[in-house]
Amino acid sequence: MMPQRFTKFCLDSHETLRRALEVIDLGVRALPLVDGEHRLVGTLTDGDVRRALLKNASLDEAARDHAKTTFTTVSSEASRAEVLDLMQSRILHQVPILDRQGRLAGLHLLHEILGAIERPNWALIMAGGRGTRLGALTDEVPKPMLKVVGRPILERLIHHFVGFGIRRIFISVHYLGHVIEDYFGDGSKFGCQIDYLREVEPLGTGGSLRLLPEVPAHPLLVCNGDLVTQVDFGSLLTFHEQGGYLATMGVRSYSHHIPYGCVEIQDGQIARLQEKPSVEHWVNAGIYALSPEILRRVPEGFFPITDLFEACLERQEKVGAFEVLDDWIDVGQREHLRQARGGR
Repeated sequence: MMPQRFTKFCLDSHETLRRALEVIDLGVRALPLVDGEHRLVGTLTDGDVRRALLKNASLDEAARDHAKTTFTTVSSEASRAEVLDLMQSRILHQVPILDRQGRLAGLHLLHEILGAIERPNWALIMAGGRGTRLGALTDEVPKPMLKVVGRPILERLIHHFVGFGIRRIFISVHYLGHVIEDYFGDGSKFGCQIDYLREVEPLGTGGSLRLLPEVPAHPLLVCNGDLVTQVDFGSLLTFHEQGGYLATMGVRSYSHHIPYGCVEIQDGQIARLQEKPSVEHWVNAGIYALSPEILRRVPEGFFPITDLFEACLERQEKVGAFEVLDDWIDVGQREHLRQARGGR
């Protein structure tokens, strides 16, 4: 029999995608789907649902039709050490437990195996922008408060930070800032303390760093408020600290397909032809870890956060590039918002 506290983290495979999202929002990364005899038949993530919707699936379709059918499990007899080794080697945050009849008996959750980790780090979410590229959608609602599958983008980010043990969160606000403050209040309903950095004038992507009440004692996590992402903040902090970096930028591989045949020319002659190539670059994912000492360099007024990285490079100081492998969408344009909403 599956422990009662885990029953809310699984779902009958005949239930709809809509119901699956409701359960995923409770905090499960990969939702286990079971059949009538409680055998595990698949797993479903938030990203799986979005990809299904992008293919014009309906939220009323059965969750099982869009689930992954290959997954890692352990038996009820597996030891804590064995499970931890498995999770770390395969970079898993949860592993289903099956009994001898192949039925779902529970879930191993990484944060429970390691123990509840409350991190001393602070987080800052940049949420003051106007969102002009989204047009009328942001006339009365600030961009970070636009909803994706029933929840404001900013609420998703806050839950994600809290899930990684971040209990003090700052939100920089400017355009329609009162909408954000009225919704989140002091953060107590979201399991954290929220303070607001109020920009009288727009300060760019880094100027509000100067508004922090004091320089934090530990590396600060910073991210844009218009991101729909499952980035592993714990791994980012570990990467930053173990690398000895002053600043670390989350980066993402971006491929751009050129719809034309390309010509390489040397000395007036054609040297090479490429038919509709793809160009790949690393792009800034809008997610950062900043050591306390570098925060003291932020000047007053308008300031792009990338200037901190430029200054470090000029001084030949170490700056890190952390690859964001998890789901990530920058909801800055209508098409990107549509994608985050599953094509709706």
